[in-house]
Amino acid sequence: MFDLEETVMGIIINAGQSRSLCYEALRCAKQGQFAEADDLLRQATEAANAAHAVQTRLIEADQGEGKIPVTLVLVHAQDHLMTSMLAKELVVELIELYRRQAA
Repeated sequence: MFDLEETVMGIIINAGQSRSLCYEALRCAKQGQFAEADDLLRQATEAANAAHAVQTRLIEADQGEGKIPVTLVLVHAQDHLMTSMLAKELVVELIELYRRQAA
């Protein structure tokens, strides 16, 4: 099996990294540094994918049968993941607006 706490921390760390990279990309776009912003968004996507992969492993291990205990840290990890996903969606849209404004 796997260490649940360590696994859940994988979601928190990667989702947090994704969110941070998104906001860094937004700061770059505000300054007209679109190539750097695009690279940061690519990195954010990689971190988000890593967090999502951990989440998928947990879902598969649970098999819809409640095998994985729902702890406060697991709920916290899910919150981090969803927040980072929402941040990425919004940041991508904002960067596109900055890109259009700069054109």
